[in-house]
Amino acid sequence: MKKWLRLLLIVAIGIQIYPVDRSNPPVQSDFSGPEEVKAMLKVACYDCHSNETQWPWYSYVAPVSWFVAHHVEEGRAEFNLSAWDAIDEMHQMKIREEMWEEVEEGEMPLPPYVLLHSEAILSEEQKKALEEWAEGEEGDDDEDEEHDDEEEHDDEEEHDDDD
Repeated sequence: MKKWLRLLLIVAIGIQIYPVDRSNPPVQSDFSGPEEVKAMLKVACYDCHSNETQWPWYSYVAPVSWFVAHHVEEGRAEFNLSAWDAIDEMHQMKIREEMWEEVEEGEMPLPPYVLLHSEAILSEEQKKALEEWAEGEEGDDDEDEEHDDEEEHDDEEEHDDDD
């Protein structure tokens, strides 16, 4: 029995040597959207879906560190809120829809994450705001203004061509 405990201790110490990437690359562009949605995403999504991950103490202890680092890597690959403006508009719309679908189905935030981060549990009011944003009912004001500016600019160019 003592040999097994000794072996287990050696393995537990030995696996701590295996390096895990816990880096946070530079933020390319901050998420642009309604402040209410941004605040919600910061609390519930940014640890896995941005370059602003807050690495808790347990992310430094193997084998949990492997699990955490893998989820962050997968989350960033799925979509990265630190590069939101670099994502084309059509892909952003798809991500918004998928975000809502995952939250609505209780898949996101991940259940193990909310066990340790109760602040990531979204209220019904927050879910409603996320749904409205995801479906384009809120947060499109900026896009509408940009579209209006483009139309105005196009009209000016047409008038210039007439001269």
